[in-house]
Amino acid sequence: MTLGLAALDDLFQAFETLRLALEGSDAAEIEAASGEVSRAAASVRAIGAWRSEPAVVERLSTLLPLIESARVRTHVLADHMGQRLNLLAAQGARSAPLTYGR
Repeated sequence: MTLGLAALDDLFQAFETLRLALEGSDAAEIEAASGEVSRAAASVRAIGAWRSEPAVVERLSTLLPLIESARVRTHVLADHMGQRLNLLAAQGARSAPLTYGR
């Protein structure tokens, strides 16, 4: 397995961890998983040859749906949070309770 494929495997696992974290309500877990994705993505970017290796490009193509799923889930959760804050504001709340446990 090339270095590029190993880095992509790490990125794939990081996105899977993020997807699972986004299904929960633990902010620390989501934050840790996001950091894992950032580190794994940086490792992939550091490998300059990843764009020219056909096997790496193919593996990255299989990763795209998982990346898109995490992106959409993040936007949905942010939208829900905004709606909850708007409801609280409309009801005259001066502070919002924690939505995620710590």
